[in-house]
Amino acid sequence: MALSGLLNYLDENEVRYVILYHSPAYTAQGVAGLAHIPGQELAKTVIVLLDGKLVMAVLPAKYHVDLMLLRKWAKAKRVELATEEDFQARFAGCETGAMPPFGSLFGVPVYADMTLEKDTVIAFNAGTHRELIRMSWSDYKRLVQPTMMRFATGHTAEAA
Repeated sequence: MALSGLLNYLDENEVRYVILYHSPAYTAQGVAGLAHIPGQELAKTVIVLLDGKLVMAVLPAKYHVDLMLLRKWAKAKRVELATEEDFQARFAGCETGAMPPFGSLFGVPVYADMTLEKDTVIAFNAGTHRELIRMSWSDYKRLVQPTMMRFATGHTAEAA
């Protein structure tokens, strides 16, 4: 899905947003630094396999996914990080690792970490490593209707 598809979806749902452009960056904390956005406000998307099915785990950039907590809260038997081969075809038009956290646009369930509830505004990759969308958390939650749970732990090595 190209940026235009995401923007059309947001426009159709009357969501106010801002597009932020930045130099190419490939880590969530790198993007946050370039875009001058706090690591708590930048939501990253991690693709996970829960019992063999693709899901999006969405959490603040400054944290990492605790797979065992995700498995527990999702009541799954198996959990593992998905490989590029597992998900690349599902996110056509998106650069690998820059998928926006809109699982419904890709037929993928979304689990969001409770720490995002602290934010009034979130930003996230818009399908490339050069563009972000910034919008209200309440609009994101209304559109995506993610399953809310706790699976974000600690600061990532990038944030240290």
